[in-house]
Amino acid sequence: MSLHSRSPVRLSGWGALALVSVLLLSSGCAGDYVARTRGVRSAYQQGDYSRALATLEAAAKEGPEQDRLLVLMDKGMVLHAAGQWAESNAVLEEAERLSEQVDAVSVSEEAKTLVTNERQRTYRGEDFEKLMISVLQALNYAELGDEEAAMVEVRQVNERLEKMIAEEKKPYEQLAIARYLGGVIREDQRDWDSAYIDYAKAYEIAPREDALAEPLLRLAKQVGRDDMYAELLAKYPDVPHAPLAPDEGQLVVVVEAGLSPEKTRGSRDPGGGGDLIEVPVYRNRGLAPPVSVDLAGQSRRAVTVTSLADVAVVHLNDRIGRLLAKQLAGVAVKAGLAAGVGALTKSDELGVLTFLVLNAMNAPDLRSWLSLPAEFQVARFRVSAGNHTVRVTSWGQVTEHPVEVKPGRVGLLVLRRY
Repeated sequence: MSLHSRSPVRLSGWGALALVSVLLLSSGCAGDYVARTRGVRSAYQQGDYSRALATLEAAAKEGPEQDRLLVLMDKGMVLHAAGQWAESNAVLEEAERLSEQVDAVSVSEEAKTLVTNERQRTYRGEDFEKLMISVLQALNYAELGDEEAAMVEVRQVNERLEKMIAEEKKPYEQLAIARYLGGVIREDQRDWDSAYIDYAKAYEIAPREDALAEPLLRLAKQVGRDDMYAELLAKYPDVPHAPLAPDEGQLVVVVEAGLSPEKTRGSRDPGGGGDLIEVPVYRNRGLAPPVSVDLAGQSRRAVTVTSLADVAVVHLNDRIGRLLAKQLAGVAVKAGLAAGVGALTKSDELGVLTFLVLNAMNAPDLRSWLSLPAEFQVARFRVSAGNHTVRVTSWGQVTEHPVEVKPGRVGLLVLRRY
């Protein structure tokens, strides 16, 4: 690409040379969070959560402050997977506060990334990652029995998404897992109509007969939504949905399955002229495991309610246009710096070399919250009240979990599978 193909931003010769020198020296400072935390993910995916936390702590000490949000999100997820619900929430609350702080754009940091690359900036998180902080907090609070706090987090997810869709015109949709969890909590609180509304919204996003038809049919009939009941009954005539008996309760098993997609290098040609610009793209890390759940003589295949792998692609694609515009602006800035060096040294060759070196520093930001699951799967049961054992099978691995099902209540069991 010619140094003069776009209007360059010119600095004085000495200023340009000094700035290039500083940026070249500092360009590696942010390091590679993904590579540095590979041992964390290895321990995490083996279920060795103590080792994962210790390894993450060591990696955090070696890394720059720009990765602080990622450290907190990964730590919160590891604690969540370990069933340390309160500890996970404490870390995720810190992550949420930090996320709000780093959203404020630093002018100096933005200017630096125009000349270096996106890896040098403080990690802010993708939109869906910020939403997942609240989803995990909601699940934590639900496991702790604090349903009101869980609903606060659920409403926060829904309201943020509504704002992104309605006001910011982003091509997103509501997260079915958040709506489904809202329905579970409201049903447990005997707020039947609100539960129906949340289940109906989750069904609209992810129309799964296995997990949603029964509560929709039962609650539509119970609250007198006759038209919707008739429509659902015509669609699912064979789904039993009798009212719960006095000695019956329900259990919803939420399985956080598989590995979230990872970012890798991709390219786009924004002008159609063959000038390729590197951008991050998501790549799946294998299939989410099929999960079978057995309880009280009943067997269910857990069904996908939300695919984070799909959500991640939609959210990143919405941001690609802004990334490309910033990259093009960076080319103009680098051309100006290179022109300044060439003028200072009276050497066109050195100016060209400076431009090539600065362009070689281009690299997409491949950091992401890799401890998240690929999917949220759900299995739902109606059983007699009392103590039971839940048996979960995935990829040949079998685990058992004691639960107490209370009459008239909706219990929740959250599990992680890789």
